[in-house]
Amino acid sequence: MSNWKNLNELSSYQKLANEEKRVDLKSVMAGESGADRMKKYSIPMAQGLTYNYAAKAVDDEVLADLCELAKEAELAEKFKELYNGAVINTGENRLVLHHLTRGQLGNDVVADDVNKRTFYKEQQDKIASFADKVHAGEIVNEKGEKFTTVVQIGIGGSDLGPRAMYLALENWAKVNNTFKMDAKFISNVDPDDAASVLASVDLEHSMFILVSKSGTTLETLTNESFVKDALKGAGLNPAKHMIAVTSETSPLADSDDYLDAFFMDDYIGGRYSSTSAVGGAVLSLAFGPEVFEKFLQGAAEGDKCSASENPMENAAMLDALIGVYERNILDYPATAVLPYSQALSRFPAHLQQADMESNGKSVNRFGEEINYKTGPVIFGEPGTNGQHSFYQLLHQGTDIVPLQFVGFKNSQMSKDVVIQDSTSQAKLCANVAAQIVAFACGKDDENKNKNFEGGRPSSIIIGDKLTPEALGALLSHFENKIMFQGFLWNVNSFDQEGVQLGKVLAKKVLAHETDGALKVLSDMFDI
Repeated sequence: MSNWKNLNELSSYQKLANEEKRVDLKSVMAGESGADRMKKYSIPMAQGLTYNYAAKAVDDEVLADLCELAKEAELAEKFKELYNGAVINTGENRLVLHHLTRGQLGNDVVADDVNKRTFYKEQQDKIASFADKVHAGEIVNEKGEKFTTVVQIGIGGSDLGPRAMYLALENWAKVNNTFKMDAKFISNVDPDDAASVLASVDLEHSMFILVSKSGTTLETLTNESFVKDALKGAGLNPAKHMIAVTSETSPLADSDDYLDAFFMDDYIGGRYSSTSAVGGAVLSLAFGPEVFEKFLQGAAEGDKCSASENPMENAAMLDALIGVYERNILDYPATAVLPYSQALSRFPAHLQQADMESNGKSVNRFGEEINYKTGPVIFGEPGTNGQHSFYQLLHQGTDIVPLQFVGFKNSQMSKDVVIQDSTSQAKLCANVAAQIVAFACGKDDENKNKNFEGGRPSSIIIGDKLTPEALGALLSHFENKIMFQGFLWNVNSFDQEGVQLGKVLAKKVLAHETDGALKVLSDMFDI
């Protein structure tokens, strides 16, 4: 079994912390030195993606130290233990099995007397069969007509990941003639969310997916009631329009209120559930099971790359190591995720949850307080929109914020126009290339208002085109990066106690069991 130690107890970390030399990014990225770095500091990823970290403030010496850190922290061994079924989620005494939803990395994993890979594959096959019947008109509405829209009802990981993946593949599916059904999402308990979505769909031809592992999530059940009232108001039977994604022990599992139920379990956290039935149902209905299978294949290939013991051949592990170096040695407070792809418009929002809910911890995996910084603030927007928003602070603000760019050589829809001797796609790619160099090298100017200090680190993941396979590989990269960083910080990346307290107090407000400031706030809202 691996040794779990706090980051500051590792001698390789102390070595990094005590080194006085720091890489002058502005200098090493200038001229031919920069050209050499761009060619050298690059790692191939799954599905033809490439991770390039030339514009990070590292050199061969720092990289060697980071490799020592990876070895001492036993990152590869801990990942191996995870995918072979060790109880990595110590807070809830659970296995962590989201990798098994897309493939078998190691030994068979048996939990609750069930082969879990077999279980996840059975659910995937069951969803595929259901989706095929819906598309073929074998499962229809009360008038015998096909469903044309699917609406997912869920919150947190039941919404953010699946919504981001749907938007990422929507245009690709339309171009490649695999688009089957429109998908919408209801997440916020704010009634305006559900009302707006319901007003935008044809209820008679809409299928609703209720996603709740426990079957007790307040926001989700509230929105389910909202939807059921709307269906009844339109003279429709909700049981003929709804399916459930839940656990086998949930009250939703064997209910006559749903056309069918598909199962997940406690070994897959919500923010890691896009490759489970949580994402599988909506993506298979929207695009067809074959597209979802391609997405899983990309994620499985990404996982295999992440299992490499050598950080210099393992993009997710190296990305994690550099991120910890930036957070704990260089003291950078945040990371911006900047996809230069409109299809990835909600991908940063998904990563906000995946990263900040996983590694936003101040105690280690044993419940002991730690005295070093853990997860950074994650934020982002697609380029080039972000350039006209918060890039001002990124370029000239008082904090240095590391940047993670994502870009593709070709667009999904292959429709473009030439204006001023270049296409829109060429302009998009030109902008991301320019930003990487601009952030790293800056610009000297006697007018301090126009002076750019440079030295702002970034990396880029670049690919040919955003396909289902590439999306799966991209998702795997970031999920595994988060995991490796949690290992380094010695935190439990797979529980989320921080979301519970607010829920408990909200229930007290609704039950009118309040006093002090909470009562005053409740009265202000006339609750």
